Amino acid sequence: MKTIDDFNLQGKRALIRVDFNVPLNDNFEVTDDNRIKKAIPTIEAILKQGGAVVLMSHLGRPKGSYEEKYSLKHVTRTLSEYLKKEIKFGADCIGEEAFKQSASLKPGEVLLLENLRFHKEETKGDEAFAEKLAAHGDVYVNDAFGTAHRAHASTTIAAKFFEEKMFGYIMKDEVASLEKVLNKPRRPFTAVLGGAKVSGKMEVIDNMLDKADNIIIGGGMMFTFIKALGGKIGASMVEEDLLETAKKAVDKAKRKGVRLLLPVDTIIADKFANDADRKISSVDTIPEGWMGLDIGEESIKRFQNILMESKTILWNGPMGVFEMPNFENGTIKIAEGIVKSTSLGAFSLVGGGDSVAAVNKYHFADKVSYVSTGGGAMLEYVEGKTLPGVAAITG
Repeated sequence: MKTIDDFNLQGKRALIRVDFNVPLNDNFEVTDDNRIKKAIPTIEAILKQGGAVVLMSHLGRPKGSYEEKYSLKHVTRTLSEYLKKEIKFGADCIGEEAFKQSASLKPGEVLLLENLRFHKEETKGDEAFAEKLAAHGDVYVNDAFGTAHRAHASTTIAAKFFEEKMFGYIMKDEVASLEKVLNKPRRPFTAVLGGAKVSGKMEVIDNMLDKADNIIIGGGMMFTFIKALGGKIGASMVEEDLLETAKKAVDKAKRKGVRLLLPVDTIIADKFANDADRKISSVDTIPEGWMGLDIGEESIKRFQNILMESKTILWNGPMGVFEMPNFENGTIKIAEGIVKSTSLGAFSLVGGGDSVAAVNKYHFADKVSYVSTGGGAMLEYVEGKTLPGVAAITG
Protein backbone atom coordinates (compact mmCIF):
# COMPACT_ATOMS: atom_id res chain seq x y z
CA MET A 1 0.00 0.00 0.00
CA LYS A 2 1.51 3.30 -1.10
CA THR A 3 0.78 6.02 1.46
CA ILE A 4 1.67 9.67 1.88
CA ASP A 5 4.77 8.54 3.81
CA ASP A 6 6.20 6.96 0.64
CA PHE A 7 6.36 10.21 -1.35
CA ASN A 8 8.13 13.56 -1.15
CA LEU A 9 5.27 16.05 -1.15
CA GLN A 10 7.30 19.21 -0.55
CA GLY A 11 6.08 22.02 -2.79
CA LYS A 12 3.27 19.89 -4.20
CA ARG A 13 -0.49 20.30 -4.08
CA ALA A 14 -2.12 17.17 -2.70
CA LEU A 15 -5.68 16.66 -3.93
CA ILE A 16 -7.28 14.64 -1.12
CA ARG A 17 -10.63 12.87 -1.32
CA VAL A 18 -11.89 13.09 2.26
CA ASP A 19 -15.22 12.06 3.78
CA PHE A 20 -16.70 15.19 5.34
CA ASN A 21 -20.26 13.86 5.06
CA VAL A 22 -21.10 15.01 8.59
CA PRO A 23 -24.46 15.82 10.21
CA LEU A 24 -25.51 19.48 10.52
CA ASN A 25 -28.23 21.00 12.70
CA ASP A 26 -30.79 23.61 11.62
CA ASN A 27 -28.18 26.33 12.16
CA PHE A 28 -25.78 24.51 9.82
CA GLU A 29 -23.46 23.62 12.69
CA VAL A 30 -21.57 20.32 12.70
CA THR A 31 -23.11 18.04 15.36
CA ASP A 32 -20.67 15.12 15.00
CA ASP A 33 -17.17 16.04 13.83
CA ASN A 34 -15.62 12.57 14.08
CA ARG A 35 -15.03 12.21 10.33
CA ILE A 36 -13.33 15.60 10.18
CA LYS A 37 -11.19 14.81 13.22
CA LYS A 38 -10.06 11.48 11.74
CA ALA A 39 -8.86 13.22 8.55
CA ILE A 40 -6.62 15.70 10.39
CA PRO A 41 -3.49 13.49 10.74
CA THR A 42 -3.27 12.98 6.96
CA ILE A 43 -3.74 16.68 6.25
CA GLU A 44 -1.22 17.74 8.89
CA ALA A 45 1.39 15.24 7.69
CA ILE A 46 1.24 16.67 4.15
CA LEU A 47 1.44 20.25 5.41
CA LYS A 48 4.40 19.29 7.62
CA GLN A 49 6.20 17.93 4.55
CA GLY A 50 5.84 21.34 2.94
CA GLY A 51 2.90 20.56 0.72
CA ALA A 52 -0.40 22.35 0.12
CA VAL A 53 -3.76 20.62 0.42
CA VAL A 54 -6.91 20.71 -1.72
CA LEU A 55 -9.79 18.84 -0.07
CA MET A 56 -12.81 17.44 -1.90
CA SER A 57 -15.83 15.67 -0.45
CA HIS A 58 -19.56 15.17 -0.72
CA LEU A 59 -22.16 16.11 1.89
CA GLY A 60 -25.62 14.58 1.94
CA ARG A 61 -27.56 13.73 -1.18
CA PRO A 62 -28.22 16.88 -3.20
CA LYS A 63 -29.90 16.45 -6.56
CA GLY A 64 -27.03 17.62 -8.75
CA SER A 65 -27.23 21.36 -8.05
CA TYR A 66 -26.54 23.82 -5.25
CA GLU A 67 -28.51 23.43 -2.01
CA GLU A 68 -27.58 25.61 0.97
CA LYS A 69 -28.13 22.84 3.53
CA TYR A 70 -25.55 20.66 1.77
CA SER A 71 -22.83 23.28 1.32
CA LEU A 72 -19.41 22.27 2.61
CA LYS A 73 -18.72 25.88 3.60
CA HIS A 74 -20.52 24.95 6.84
CA VAL A 75 -17.66 22.65 7.88
CA THR A 76 -14.86 25.19 7.35
CA ARG A 77 -15.07 26.54 10.91
CA THR A 78 -14.71 23.08 12.47
CA LEU A 79 -11.86 22.22 10.11
CA SER A 80 -10.14 25.52 10.86
CA GLU A 81 -10.37 24.88 14.61
CA TYR A 82 -8.68 21.50 14.25
CA LEU A 83 -5.94 22.69 11.89
CA LYS A 84 -5.51 26.04 13.66
CA LYS A 85 -5.35 27.91 10.37
CA GLU A 86 -7.54 29.71 7.85
CA ILE A 87 -9.33 27.46 5.36
CA LYS A 88 -9.82 28.80 1.85
CA PHE A 89 -13.12 27.79 0.23
CA GLY A 90 -13.75 27.10 -3.45
CA ALA A 91 -17.41 27.95 -4.05
CA ASP A 92 -17.71 25.61 -7.08
CA CYS A 93 -15.43 22.59 -7.23
CA ILE A 94 -14.86 23.03 -10.98
CA GLY A 95 -15.48 26.78 -11.15
CA GLU A 96 -12.96 29.24 -12.59
CA GLU A 97 -12.37 30.88 -9.22
CA ALA A 98 -11.66 27.54 -7.53
CA PHE A 99 -9.03 26.72 -10.15
CA LYS A 100 -7.37 30.10 -9.57
CA GLN A 101 -7.35 29.38 -5.83
CA SER A 102 -5.78 25.93 -6.17
CA ALA A 103 -3.22 27.15 -8.70
CA SER A 104 -2.02 29.89 -6.34
CA LEU A 105 -1.88 27.76 -3.17
CA LYS A 106 1.33 28.12 -1.19
CA PRO A 107 2.92 25.37 0.94
CA GLY A 108 1.03 25.05 4.23
CA GLU A 109 -2.26 26.36 2.81
CA VAL A 110 -5.56 24.47 2.67
CA LEU A 111 -8.39 24.82 0.17
CA LEU A 112 -11.74 23.06 0.62
CA LEU A 113 -13.81 22.62 -2.54
CA GLU A 114 -17.59 22.87 -2.57
CA ASN A 115 -19.74 19.73 -2.46
CA LEU A 116 -18.85 17.43 -5.36
CA ARG A 117 -22.44 16.19 -5.63
CA PHE A 118 -23.66 19.61 -6.68
CA HIS A 119 -22.58 18.17 -10.05
CA LYS A 120 -24.43 15.03 -11.14
CA GLU A 121 -21.30 13.93 -12.99
CA GLU A 122 -19.70 13.01 -9.65
CA THR A 123 -21.91 10.02 -8.87
CA LYS A 124 -22.00 8.99 -12.53
CA GLY A 125 -18.22 8.58 -12.49
CA ASP A 126 -17.91 11.01 -15.40
CA GLU A 127 -14.36 11.00 -16.79
CA ALA A 128 -14.36 14.59 -18.05
CA PHE A 129 -15.52 15.82 -14.63
CA ALA A 130 -12.84 13.70 -12.94
CA GLU A 131 -10.18 15.17 -15.21
CA LYS A 132 -11.25 18.69 -14.23
CA LEU A 133 -11.02 17.77 -10.54
CA ALA A 134 -7.55 16.35 -11.15
CA ALA A 135 -6.34 19.76 -12.32
CA HIS A 136 -6.52 20.96 -8.69
CA GLY A 137 -3.56 18.84 -7.59
CA ASP A 138 -0.13 17.48 -8.42
CA VAL A 139 -0.68 14.22 -6.50
CA TYR A 140 -3.84 12.31 -5.59
CA VAL A 141 -4.63 11.03 -2.09
CA ASN A 142 -7.66 8.89 -1.24
CA ASP A 143 -8.53 9.05 2.45
CA ALA A 144 -12.28 8.43 2.22
CA PHE A 145 -12.85 4.77 3.06
CA GLY A 146 -16.57 5.39 3.59
CA THR A 147 -16.98 6.01 -0.15
CA ALA A 148 -14.35 3.54 -1.42
CA HIS A 149 -17.07 1.13 -2.60
CA ARG A 150 -18.39 3.74 -5.06
CA ALA A 151 -16.81 4.18 -8.49
CA HIS A 152 -17.49 7.92 -8.42
CA ALA A 153 -15.46 10.55 -10.25
CA SER A 154 -13.56 11.75 -7.17
CA THR A 155 -13.12 8.38 -5.44
CA THR A 156 -11.92 6.30 -8.36
CA ILE A 157 -11.80 7.94 -11.81
CA ALA A 158 -9.70 10.99 -10.84
CA ALA A 159 -6.82 8.71 -9.83
CA LYS A 160 -6.29 7.87 -13.52
CA PHE A 161 -4.90 11.32 -14.16
CA PHE A 162 -2.03 11.12 -11.67
CA GLU A 163 1.32 9.39 -11.77
CA GLU A 164 1.64 9.78 -8.00
CA LYS A 165 -1.41 8.42 -6.18
CA MET A 166 -1.58 7.12 -2.62
CA PHE A 167 -3.62 6.35 0.49
CA GLY A 168 -4.03 8.66 3.44
CA TYR A 169 -3.83 7.31 6.98
CA ILE A 170 -7.55 6.48 7.29
CA MET A 171 -7.48 4.32 4.17
CA LYS A 172 -4.21 2.72 5.24
CA ASP A 173 -5.54 1.83 8.69
CA GLU A 174 -8.92 0.62 7.40
CA VAL A 175 -7.43 -1.71 4.79
CA ALA A 176 -4.70 -2.96 7.15
CA SER A 177 -7.23 -3.68 9.93
CA LEU A 178 -9.61 -5.50 7.60
CA GLU A 179 -6.78 -7.53 6.09
CA LYS A 180 -5.62 -8.47 9.58
CA VAL A 181 -9.09 -9.75 10.46
CA LEU A 182 -10.03 -11.42 7.19
CA ASN A 183 -6.77 -12.86 5.93
CA LYS A 184 -4.36 -13.03 8.87
CA PRO A 185 -6.54 -13.65 11.94
CA ARG A 186 -5.19 -15.06 15.17
CA ARG A 187 -7.49 -17.91 16.08
CA PRO A 188 -10.09 -18.53 17.28
CA PHE A 189 -11.71 -15.91 15.01
CA THR A 190 -15.28 -14.92 15.94
CA ALA A 191 -17.65 -12.88 13.77
CA VAL A 192 -20.53 -11.23 15.66
CA LEU A 193 -23.31 -10.35 13.22
CA GLY A 194 -26.55 -8.59 14.11
CA GLY A 195 -28.97 -6.03 12.79
CA ALA A 196 -32.46 -6.21 11.43
CA LYS A 197 -32.25 -8.17 8.19
CA VAL A 198 -30.53 -11.27 6.89
CA SER A 199 -30.78 -9.88 3.35
CA GLY A 200 -28.11 -7.28 4.07
CA LYS A 201 -25.74 -9.79 5.67
CA MET A 202 -26.08 -13.02 3.70
CA GLU A 203 -22.95 -12.44 1.60
CA VAL A 204 -21.03 -11.54 4.75
CA ILE A 205 -22.19 -14.74 6.46
CA ASP A 206 -21.25 -16.78 3.39
CA ASN A 207 -17.74 -15.31 3.27
CA MET A 208 -17.31 -15.71 7.03
CA LEU A 209 -18.12 -19.42 6.73
CA ASP A 210 -14.81 -19.72 4.85
CA LYS A 211 -12.83 -17.62 7.33
CA ALA A 212 -14.24 -17.63 10.87
CA ASP A 213 -14.21 -20.31 13.58
CA ASN A 214 -17.38 -18.96 15.24
CA ILE A 215 -20.27 -16.91 13.86
CA ILE A 216 -22.62 -15.38 16.43
CA ILE A 217 -26.00 -14.31 15.04
CA GLY A 218 -28.19 -11.79 16.87
CA GLY A 219 -30.60 -8.95 16.16
CA GLY A 220 -33.78 -9.23 14.12
CA MET A 221 -31.99 -11.40 11.56
CA MET A 222 -31.77 -14.29 14.05
CA PHE A 223 -35.48 -15.06 13.69
CA THR A 224 -35.16 -15.95 10.01
CA PHE A 225 -32.66 -18.61 11.10
CA ILE A 226 -34.82 -19.77 14.01
CA LYS A 227 -37.89 -20.17 11.78
CA ALA A 228 -35.81 -21.91 9.10
CA LEU A 229 -34.89 -24.49 11.75
CA GLY A 230 -38.55 -25.07 12.67
CA GLY A 231 -38.90 -22.65 15.60
CA LYS A 232 -42.03 -20.66 16.49
CA ILE A 233 -41.17 -16.95 16.41
CA GLY A 234 -44.57 -15.30 17.01
CA ALA A 235 -44.71 -11.81 15.47
CA SER A 236 -40.92 -11.43 15.30
CA MET A 237 -39.28 -10.02 12.19
CA VAL A 238 -38.69 -12.65 9.49
CA GLU A 239 -37.69 -12.70 5.82
CA GLU A 240 -39.74 -15.56 4.43
CA ASP A 241 -37.94 -15.57 1.09
CA LEU A 242 -34.62 -16.25 2.83
CA LEU A 243 -35.64 -19.21 5.01
CA GLU A 244 -34.08 -21.74 2.64
CA THR A 245 -30.94 -19.61 2.29
CA ALA A 246 -30.60 -19.45 6.08
CA LYS A 247 -31.03 -23.23 6.34
CA LYS A 248 -28.30 -23.76 3.73
CA ALA A 249 -25.96 -21.48 5.72
CA VAL A 250 -26.54 -23.60 8.84
CA ASP A 251 -25.84 -26.78 6.85
CA LYS A 252 -22.70 -25.28 5.30
CA ALA A 253 -21.42 -24.28 8.74
CA LYS A 254 -21.82 -27.88 9.94
CA ARG A 255 -19.96 -29.23 6.90
CA LYS A 256 -17.09 -26.79 7.41
CA GLY A 257 -16.85 -27.27 11.15
CA VAL A 258 -17.74 -23.61 11.84
CA ARG A 259 -19.79 -22.97 14.98
CA LEU A 260 -22.83 -20.91 13.90
CA LEU A 261 -24.32 -19.80 17.22
CA LEU A 262 -27.91 -18.64 17.56
CA PRO A 263 -29.47 -17.20 20.74
CA VAL A 264 -31.35 -19.62 22.98
CA ASP A 265 -33.52 -17.02 24.73
CA THR A 266 -34.95 -13.64 23.89
CA ILE A 267 -36.69 -10.65 25.48
CA ILE A 268 -40.13 -10.55 23.89
CA ALA A 269 -42.60 -7.67 23.73
CA ASP A 270 -46.28 -7.34 22.86
CA LYS A 271 -45.57 -4.33 20.63
CA PHE A 272 -42.62 -2.56 19.03
CA ALA A 273 -42.20 0.13 21.68
CA ASN A 274 -40.01 0.82 24.69
CA ASP A 275 -43.02 0.79 27.03
CA ALA A 276 -44.28 -2.58 25.76
CA ASP A 277 -45.05 -5.41 28.15
CA ARG A 278 -42.04 -7.71 28.04
CA LYS A 279 -40.90 -11.10 29.30
CA ILE A 280 -38.28 -13.74 28.67
CA SER A 281 -38.93 -16.58 26.21
CA SER A 282 -37.13 -19.46 24.63
CA VAL A 283 -36.14 -18.22 21.20
CA ASP A 284 -38.07 -20.93 19.35
CA THR A 285 -41.33 -20.93 21.36
CA ILE A 286 -42.45 -17.30 21.16
CA PRO A 287 -46.23 -16.91 21.67
CA GLU A 288 -48.43 -15.54 18.90
CA GLY A 289 -48.61 -11.73 18.93
CA TRP A 290 -45.26 -11.35 20.73
CA MET A 291 -41.98 -10.36 19.12
CA GLY A 292 -38.34 -10.80 20.10
CA LEU A 293 -36.54 -7.46 20.50
CA ASP A 294 -33.31 -8.45 22.28
CA ILE A 295 -31.26 -11.48 23.24
CA GLY A 296 -31.69 -12.95 26.73
CA GLU A 297 -29.30 -13.54 29.63
CA GLU A 298 -28.51 -17.17 28.82
CA SER A 299 -27.58 -16.22 25.26
CA ILE A 300 -25.43 -13.35 26.54
CA LYS A 301 -23.58 -15.72 28.87
CA ARG A 302 -22.90 -18.23 26.08
CA PHE A 303 -21.77 -15.54 23.65
CA GLN A 304 -19.51 -13.85 26.19
CA ASN A 305 -17.80 -17.20 26.86
CA ILE A 306 -17.06 -17.53 23.14
CA LEU A 307 -15.70 -13.96 23.05
CA MET A 308 -13.40 -14.65 25.99
CA GLU A 309 -11.82 -17.53 24.03
CA SER A 310 -11.41 -15.46 20.86
CA LYS A 311 -8.20 -13.86 19.58
CA THR A 312 -9.79 -12.03 16.64
CA ILE A 313 -13.29 -10.47 16.70
CA LEU A 314 -15.32 -8.78 13.96
CA TRP A 315 -18.53 -7.07 15.10
CA ASN A 316 -21.17 -5.79 12.71
CA GLY A 317 -24.73 -5.17 13.90
CA PRO A 318 -26.48 -4.82 17.28
CA MET A 319 -28.03 -7.72 19.19
CA GLY A 320 -31.41 -6.04 19.68
CA VAL A 321 -33.30 -2.78 19.31
CA PHE A 322 -30.62 -0.90 21.24
CA GLU A 323 -32.20 2.48 20.48
CA MET A 324 -34.86 1.54 23.08
CA PRO A 325 -33.45 1.40 26.65
CA ASN A 326 -35.52 -1.67 27.55
CA PHE A 327 -34.00 -3.65 24.68
CA GLU A 328 -30.37 -2.51 24.71
CA ASN A 329 -28.96 -4.92 27.29
CA GLY A 330 -27.86 -7.58 24.80
CA THR A 331 -25.93 -5.06 22.71
CA ILE A 332 -24.30 -3.53 25.80
CA LYS A 333 -23.27 -6.92 27.21
CA ILE A 334 -21.81 -8.15 23.92
CA ALA A 335 -19.93 -4.85 23.55
CA GLU A 336 -18.60 -5.33 27.09
CA GLY A 337 -17.53 -8.86 26.18
CA ILE A 338 -15.64 -7.60 23.13
CA VAL A 339 -13.99 -4.88 25.23
CA LYS A 340 -12.91 -7.40 27.87
CA SER A 341 -11.55 -9.80 25.27
CA THR A 342 -9.65 -6.91 23.68
CA SER A 343 -8.11 -6.03 27.06
CA LEU A 344 -6.86 -9.62 27.24
CA GLY A 345 -5.09 -9.33 23.89
CA ALA A 346 -7.69 -10.02 21.20
CA PHE A 347 -7.80 -7.85 18.06
CA SER A 348 -11.32 -6.41 17.66
CA LEU A 349 -12.73 -4.59 14.64
CA VAL A 350 -16.12 -2.88 14.90
CA GLY A 351 -17.86 -1.64 11.75
CA GLY A 352 -21.26 -0.74 10.34
CA GLY A 353 -23.42 2.26 11.23
CA ASP A 354 -25.38 0.76 14.14
CA SER A 355 -22.39 -1.02 15.69
CA VAL A 356 -20.33 2.16 15.55
CA ALA A 357 -23.26 4.13 17.00
CA ALA A 358 -23.46 1.58 19.82
CA VAL A 359 -19.77 1.71 20.78
CA ASN A 360 -19.91 5.50 20.69
CA LYS A 361 -23.12 5.60 22.74
CA TYR A 362 -21.62 3.40 25.45
CA HIS A 363 -18.15 5.03 25.27
CA PHE A 364 -16.39 1.86 24.16
CA ALA A 365 -14.78 3.23 20.96
CA ASP A 366 -11.34 3.65 22.56
CA LYS A 367 -11.54 0.21 24.20
CA VAL A 368 -11.67 -1.87 21.02
CA SER A 369 -8.79 -2.27 18.57
CA TYR A 370 -10.31 -0.45 15.59
CA VAL A 371 -13.59 1.26 14.70
CA SER A 372 -14.22 1.39 10.95
CA THR A 373 -15.37 4.67 9.38
CA GLY A 374 -17.06 2.93 6.47
CA GLY A 375 -20.42 1.18 6.74
CA GLY A 376 -21.20 0.02 3.21
CA ALA A 377 -17.53 -0.07 2.20
CA MET A 378 -16.61 -2.19 5.19
CA LEU A 379 -19.46 -4.63 4.50
CA GLU A 380 -18.44 -5.05 0.86
CA TYR A 381 -14.83 -5.64 1.88
CA VAL A 382 -15.98 -8.28 4.38
CA GLU A 383 -18.09 -9.85 1.63
CA GLY A 384 -14.84 -10.36 -0.28
CA LYS A 385 -15.43 -7.70 -2.92
CA THR A 386 -12.76 -5.44 -4.41
CA LEU A 387 -13.48 -1.80 -3.61
CA PRO A 388 -13.08 0.55 -6.62
CA GLY A 389 -11.51 3.27 -4.45
CA VAL A 390 -8.86 0.84 -3.19
CA ALA A 391 -8.19 -0.70 -6.60
CA ALA A 392 -7.69 2.79 -8.11
CA ILE A 393 -4.61 3.20 -5.90
CA THR A 394 -3.27 -0.34 -5.72
CA GLY A 395 -3.84 -1.06 -9.41
